[in-house]
Amino acid sequence: MQTAAKPKSVDTLTATIDRLDNHRARYEAPSGLRFHKVSIFMRKTMSVLFPQFAIEDHVGLNLKDQILDVEQTLIKLLEQAKPTANEAEVKVLTRNFIDQLPIIAESCHLDAEALIEGDPAADSLEEVIVSYPGFYTIVVYRVAHFLLKQDIPILPRMLGELAHQRTGIEIHPGATIGKSFFIDHGTGVVIGGTAIIGNNVKIYQGVTLGALRVDRAARSTKRHPTIEDNVVIYASATILGGDTVVGQNSVIGGNVWLTKSVPAWSRVMFKASDTEEVIPMQPKNR
Repeated sequence: MQTAAKPKSVDTLTATIDRLDNHRARYEAPSGLRFHKVSIFMRKTMSVLFPQFAIEDHVGLNLKDQILDVEQTLIKLLEQAKPTANEAEVKVLTRNFIDQLPIIAESCHLDAEALIEGDPAADSLEEVIVSYPGFYTIVVYRVAHFLLKQDIPILPRMLGELAHQRTGIEIHPGATIGKSFFIDHGTGVVIGGTAIIGNNVKIYQGVTLGALRVDRAARSTKRHPTIEDNVVIYASATILGGDTVVGQNSVIGGNVWLTKSVPAWSRVMFKASDTEEVIPMQPKNR
């Protein structure tokens, strides 16, 4: 029979509080940014970009009022993300983002068209927009990427993580991605912050565009690969290194491990090890 735990003495509780107090003192004062606030901003932005994502807060509002709502939401986030910025600077950053929305919308439309053209299972543009995890992640990336280019800290990474938690796809907002980007299925895709991806690139689940090594000293260098136009990378391929370039119109097969450049119009396929033995299975007699 278990005995009830004895309550901590006042001295023990005081020691616990002191240790936690010392632990918490290691950190700067928190910015106040929270995932639920970032999620609200993204939901409102999606509502402006795509009528398929209309939210209750925007019901009955014209587009101008919806945009003004996004603007006010972003101002509050920027005041927390960039507390050293004055009111005028925050307004400029916010206006820059609002002015960018038509460009983001057009880029995302091209991404949606790439998905419906490239996936025979897609029945309509609306289906792609509302149900494809790759499309949602790309939209969030394009929003986060612009904010990062405005030297806004933390918020772009939180947006990227918001998409990561929802879809299992991780795109660093620092990556450079061209037009008509296609991610199908998507789970497990990782794209590093210095990766460069051209136009009309298709990527499938489990693909990694990563660094050859993890070295803090190399953080200001290009650590992730360059993927040129019209490349297809199939499931679970891993491409590593800042000097690695996959030439245009190439195909990288599933499970390929690539750490060196390949020229344009290459086809790289996984080859099983010579030590592996494939034994045909005989059907059992019934």
